[in-house]
Formats: sequence, C-alpha cells, structure tokens
Amino acid sequence: MLSIQHCNTSAPAAIAPISNQTPGTVEVAAMGTKDNQTAYARLRRRSKATFLLFASSLVATDFAGHIIPGALVLHLYSKSANQNLRPDAICLFLGGSMVFFGLCPLFLGCAMAAERCLGVTRPLVHARLVSTTRTKVAVALIWLVALVVALSPVIGLGEYTYQHPGTWCFIRVLGNTKGTDVAFALLFSGLGLASLAVSLVCNTVSGMTLVLARLRRRKCPRRLAKSHDIEMVAQLVGIMVTSCICWTPLLIFGLMSVRHSYSRHSEANDEPYKTLMKMGVHLASCNQILDPWVYILLRRAVLRKIYRLTTGRMDTRGSTFRRWEISSFQSSEKNAVKRI
Repeated sequence: MLSIQHCNTSAPAAIAPISNQTPGTVEVAAMGTKDNQTAYARLRRRSKATFLLFASSLVATDFAGHIIPGALVLHLYSKSANQNLRPDAICLFLGGSMVFFGLCPLFLGCAMAAERCLGVTRPLVHARLVSTTRTKVAVALIWLVALVVALSPVIGLGEYTYQHPGTWCFIRVLGNTKGTDVAFALLFSGLGLASLAVSLVCNTVSGMTLVLARLRRRKCPRRLAKSHDIEMVAQLVGIMVTSCICWTPLLIFGLMSVRHSYSRHSEANDEPYKTLMKMGVHLASCNQILDPWVYILLRRAVLRKIYRLTTGRMDTRGSTFRRWEISSFQSSEKNAVKRI
C-alpha cells in the first residue's frame, strides 16, 4: 500500500509551542497518533494477508500442476505411447489438467498484479474493497473459470488428443482439426495472452508509481515508497517475466499450429509444428517449478542474505537493501494514516 505525503512549498504555518499548549491538547494529540498507528497497522496486515493468500494459492496450484500431469506423463512414457493412439480416459484427464493448471497460474498472477496495482495507486479504495473473504472468493472463481474452460470438450467445444511424441495430451491443434478445435485453441490462448497483458500493464503502472514516489523523495524527504509494496511488486514482476517466458511460446505455437492445420487440411508439413509444440510444452512445464522459487528468492530477507554472501559485507548500510528496512518508512506510515 503506497501513500505519498504531499510537500507544502508555501511558508510554514505558525505552530504553537508545546509550552503554550494545554495538557488536554497534548493528550488528545497523542491518543490520535496512537489510533492512527493502530489503524495503519491493521490495514497493512490486511494488505499482506491478501497478497499472501494469492501467493499461497499460486504455489499450491503450481505444485499440483507439477505433480498430477507429471505423473500421467511418466505413466504414458513407460507404456511407450505414440501419437496415433485414440484418446482414452488418461488422455482426456491429462489434457484437461494441462489446460486447468495452465490457466490457473496465469489468472492468479493477473489477479495479484491487479490487486497490488490498486493497493499502490489507490490505497484507500483498496482498503475499502479488498478483504480476506473477497480474496478467497476471487481465488475460488479463478479455479472455477479455469475448470469450466478445461471441461469445454464435454460440451463439444474442441477435443483433447495425443501429441507428438505420444507422451502427453493437449488440445487438438494438428491433424484433422475442426472449427470447434480452432475455437477451443483460440479460447485457451486468448485467455492466457490476455492475462499476461493485464499483468504487464498493472505491474508497469505499479512500478512507475513507486519510481515516481522515489524520485519525489529528493524534493520532499517525507515522500517514501512503502517497503512491503516494493517487495511485492518485485515478486510480481519476477512471476510475470517467468510466466511470459514459459507460457507465451506454447500459447503462440498453438495458434500457429491450429491455423496451419485448419487452413491446409494436410499433415504433410506438420513436423515443424510438432517440434514447436513439443518445445512449447517443455518451457511451460518449467513454470510450475520456477514460480515458487521466484517468490522465495525475491523476498527482502533472502536478497539481503545473498547480498552479504556475494559481497562479504555483513553491514548493509549504504546499500539498496538498507532502504527496505522497516525503520526507513515508519514516519511515512504515520503520515499515510492522516489521509484516512
């Protein structure tokens, strides 16, 4: 949650000395300051709880998405399956798992980026609208939407089939593709690319807001970007970059393959597209492994330890990590509450 205290460039107003103030005035001011600190601490805990709920849901989804499809792929590999097999129950379940566990991380990353963008740019609106209960509902809706998309072949929208070299199943993008297969591939790739685009926009806005707050600090020492905002946005940028690198190739290669297959109705030149799809799914499978590590390694405490190990300096004074200390933004926390 980012709050910026505006500078007053006009002549300073006259402030009555403490000796001229009555004891009651001083007592009321002290009580107000304490109440403000308590209110901000509560808002900050809520902000962190929301982000951690999204992050834990992402880690749990990535873990399940790595274990379940991986076990099925190993089972098919041990049976020496080939791409000429007709889709069976295992293939249908594996294809649905690929779609479900592919969309869930992208949707969760998009939701996390949107939530942080709102918290950074509109902290008061964020405090009023975002709560732990609503976050749980949002996570449940994300899983539900991904499940509905994964079950699209049940209602006749596309189908799952074995893919080259026959050890995994996915949307039919090569071979005898039909209009429903094209629609299903467009739906999957469109939702995935749209999620990445929204994440990019939201993280860019959040990052620029924090940079501007940092630049304004030179003109006004009381303008500070909150430490936990910087940490969360850094983690989101890392997750977004990882998702873009891992998932964009498969999403684009899927569109290229289904367009090629549907327009030509021939399998003569499918080999290059089979290779592209195989390369794309290999990259996509890395996303479930990298996401948790990106979240862990971009934490402030871990980066500080890495900095000490690589530089041999036990004191972070004068380094960038010193600015992330809690004491560096305590005064701005108090100023932020005055805006509530």
